[in-house]
Amino acid sequence: MTTDYTALPAHAQLAALNRRLISSRELLELHHQRIQASTINAVVTLDIETARQAADSSDDRRARGQSTGHIDGLPLTIKDSFETAGLRTTCGAEELHHHTPTHDADAVARLRHAGAVIMGKTNVPAHCQDLHTDNSLFGTTRNPHDPTLTPGGSSGGAAAAVAAALTPLELGSDLAGSLRLPAHYCGTYALRPTQGLVPARGHIPRPPGWLTTSDMLTPGPLARHARDLDLMLTVLTTPAPHEQNPWRLSLPEPPRHIDDLRIAIWPGDPASPVDDATAATIEHLARQLPVTETSGPVSFRSAATLFEQLLHANVGLATTDTAFAAQLASAHRLSDDDNSPSATALRYRTQTHRSWLLAHEERTRQRSEWAMFFERHDVLITPAAPTPAIPSGSRVLHVNGQERDFFDQTSWANLISHVGLPAAIAPVGTNSQGLPIAVQIIGAPYADRTVLAMAGHLGKIASTPTA
Repeated sequence: MTTDYTALPAHAQLAALNRRLISSRELLELHHQRIQASTINAVVTLDIETARQAADSSDDRRARGQSTGHIDGLPLTIKDSFETAGLRTTCGAEELHHHTPTHDADAVARLRHAGAVIMGKTNVPAHCQDLHTDNSLFGTTRNPHDPTLTPGGSSGGAAAAVAAALTPLELGSDLAGSLRLPAHYCGTYALRPTQGLVPARGHIPRPPGWLTTSDMLTPGPLARHARDLDLMLTVLTTPAPHEQNPWRLSLPEPPRHIDDLRIAIWPGDPASPVDDATAATIEHLARQLPVTETSGPVSFRSAATLFEQLLHANVGLATTDTAFAAQLASAHRLSDDDNSPSATALRYRTQTHRSWLLAHEERTRQRSEWAMFFERHDVLITPAAPTPAIPSGSRVLHVNGQERDFFDQTSWANLISHVGLPAAIAPVGTNSQGLPIAVQIIGAPYADRTVLAMAGHLGKIASTPTA
């Protein structure tokens, strides 16, 4: 029986490469064929000739018995928000249509150092600023489970490509759930690492050439197996030679026995209700786990409000000086009793440095509350989102027939987006239409491997038939 190597998880593809069952060049061509035949519009820029050269070089290294990197010869794709040397990087924006960087983003350089064969780039909404993935350059990316549904955003092309086996691994990014929501909607695994573990320099936005990045943005991997996230975490936390870093990271290992983990579950909250299928999935999961608590460490509403303030401070930096001056003037004209969402967003985008410092102080307090929580627990399991994937292009979220704010899709993800904790997405079930339902697994700072161990365990539970 012929093996479909593209359908295998990344670690199995690497095992086949190392056992010489297939060459890197052959594996690349198989993925290229899948990409060419795909109708979901996930991979929007290809550089197959450069990829072939990289694959041939990897095959030569193996033939000579040379030391290889952790993912040497493995074909993969990159979210089109990361700058890639010699390969067009648009971030879905018209003004960057012809932008071809001369340098790799730091995270991309680490992938190349580990031997990755970069095939191309995956679709994003313009400037990564939407929860749908479509733009005027490349059009709409479709969910592999149902083409009428969104794959989420902004790493929608990334999650769709992984789910459709167009790539075994993907480098995405997450500021406001941009990695985790698409993983949930497309039924893949994903990891938002502890803030600061993976450098974000070379990610758009910021504008091309900037040396600084958002204090809430972090690159992270997507895959079809939790074990592959751990592999990518090793790669993404290993500095490339040009970085000249004197340190090497050693993250804590998870407990040897998963039964030793102290597990809390936050199954729902009135501030962001979940639909019946999501609630039933989490309830079923909870019955199979030794749960020690069923709540979280912070007020959901307080966390959401603080996140929104800090998010808009970042968004405000993306505007031109002229546009910001106009926003500032508009903010001064707001009446004190105007508390509409648009007025609140405008105030946050034009807030003073003092206001931001006060918000940062509150962020530090919330981090302390999370730290105390993780003295009693190892992981916290929450919904990944209120519902499975919603219709493509819809600007409304419906939960059990009730209309909710469109951006409530990422409300659960953004519990920790501003405090920088590691969080994984693990698919654990489906609804009656067969759409994926995932959970989010949150851990203490630098407990990334514990979070991934829990994701792997939940994957086994989800794949085990129930009575």
